[in-house]
Amino acid sequence: MSLLLPFLIGFLAGLRSLTPPAAVSWAAHLGFLKLQGFLGLMGATPVVALLTVAALAELVADKSTRIPNRTSTPGLVARILTGGGTGACIAAASGQGLITGMALGAVGGIAGAFAGYHARQRLVRALNVPDFPVALLEDLVAVGGAIGIVATFA
Repeated sequence: MSLLLPFLIGFLAGLRSLTPPAAVSWAAHLGFLKLQGFLGLMGATPVVALLTVAALAELVADKSTRIPNRTSTPGLVARILTGGGTGACIAAASGQGLITGMALGAVGGIAGAFAGYHARQRLVRALNVPDFPVALLEDLVAVGGAIGIVATFA
């Protein structure tokens, strides 16, 4: 189970690139995730504040048509990086290898980006609804999933 968590947090980063880092940062700040060395910086108050504001901004910006597609190069690179970083944090907190967690999180980020993109497109067409309510549902999955994963360490 512990190797699944880095992949899953990465998958959620594929949906919303900054939500899992914000959740990991809060969990480290509150002492749920025991992170050592440079990973311990995730729990620093300025990092928590920055990632929280950035994640909230991303949740709003995601609804804009001007934002590039998550599967475009910039969006995908962001998801690989945040998935890998959060995967490393989750792996380290559960006593697993940092590199393994980073790799699983990065792969999860790619999988989540493409799965989320296609699921959102298909749901909009299948339900014949505007994109906005489906995007909100995706927000709930990303936020709830990230909180659920870090809460396993509480």
